[in-house]
Amino acid sequence: MNKDFIRDPFFPECPIRNVLTRISGKWTLAVLYTLGGSETPLRFKEIEKANPDCPQKMLTQTLRGLEADGLVCRTVYPEMPPRVEYALTDRGRSFLPVMRQIIDWAYNNLHDIVTDREKYYGPN
Repeated sequence: MNKDFIRDPFFPECPIRNVLTRISGKWTLAVLYTLGGSETPLRFKEIEKANPDCPQKMLTQTLRGLEADGLVCRTVYPEMPPRVEYALTDRGRSFLPVMRQIIDWAYNNLHDIVTDREKYYGPN
């Protein structure tokens, strides 16, 4: 079994948990949002600049995972120095409407969620 296949001990072959684990990664939505907001492919530094709080190592791992899942295409140009660009694939673009719904939902409910957290945990 591939090391990138996420195994759930209770449901080891569950494809839904496997895919959702990748999509729910800490930086996944931010990277997909960045790529989805550009009409042209982006270089690593452009993605990094758009996500300044994402460590370089995590950005690299996130892009590799998204490439492995067929959501992102990585193109290397044989230049000196080599130029590498990232773009969404058709599969990646097909996820954008779903992602935008999640982002809109989070934005529309943020105030109430924060208020409920403060009631539950107490103010910071």
